[in-house]
Amino acid sequence: MLIDAHAHMDRFGPDLEEALTEIQRHRILTVGVAMDPPSWAETRRIADRCDFVVPAIGVHPWNAPDYADRLPDLAPAIEDSVMIGEIGLDFHWVEDKAAWTGQRKVLDFFLAAAADQDKAVNLHTKGAEEEILESLRRYNIRRAIVHWYSGPLELIREFVGLGSWFTIGLEVLHSDHIRAVARAVPSHLLLTETDNPGGPAWLTGSPGRPGLILDVVQALAEIKQVTGREMEEIVTDNFIRLIGRDQALGRACQSLWPTPDKEVP
Repeated sequence: MLIDAHAHMDRFGPDLEEALTEIQRHRILTVGVAMDPPSWAETRRIADRCDFVVPAIGVHPWNAPDYADRLPDLAPAIEDSVMIGEIGLDFHWVEDKAAWTGQRKVLDFFLAAAADQDKAVNLHTKGAEEEILESLRRYNIRRAIVHWYSGPLELIREFVGLGSWFTIGLEVLHSDHIRAVARAVPSHLLLTETDNPGGPAWLTGSPGRPGLILDVVQALAEIKQVTGREMEEIVTDNFIRLIGRDQALGRACQSLWPTPDKEVP
């Protein structure tokens, strides 16, 4: 089983059918993160068609100011979702500090819900790594996926101390810093992602496709000095530990347990 712990399934547009076919062919459990409620609704529709897609409700920090004054409207979707994301802060790409207040308000709302409902979160941390770290401590979040971490290496140990998982994506093929991040993250907290389709497009100029996760797995295997198959097993085991005793998330990830006699946590 392959794991893509962060992808935007609703962004594939006319390429969606091809993407779903590729996901099924390679057996890629794919967390479909949302940017906002319409994105969540579309991702749910896609997940209804494919057992390998797990939808997650979120409001991306770029969109957060639009929802900061109507947070109660988000509550039903959070209750229905088995995972939360993409949420977080972005002080790098969002230079308007006036927008940061709305980002913080939305993030706090989601983290409070995650703590109350014991749900895993999928985090965007660009330029706000220290503040995100303090927020995880404040809300006692113990199941956090730190998506595409590119911050200071010295903070990795702090996130690791909270038990946070880190997704490594396609940039590991292009960036010395991301390779250093991959080396610094303990193997038992590594996950893989594509950030499809936009992430690869930003990196290479070509929209991403699900099969790129194979390149990420192989790159991580070389960094950690294991075989590709061993790295695939490490990442799958890590994601299963993330699920833990979360029965709702376990049921949503039913493709991890393809045989009827295999017990879902």
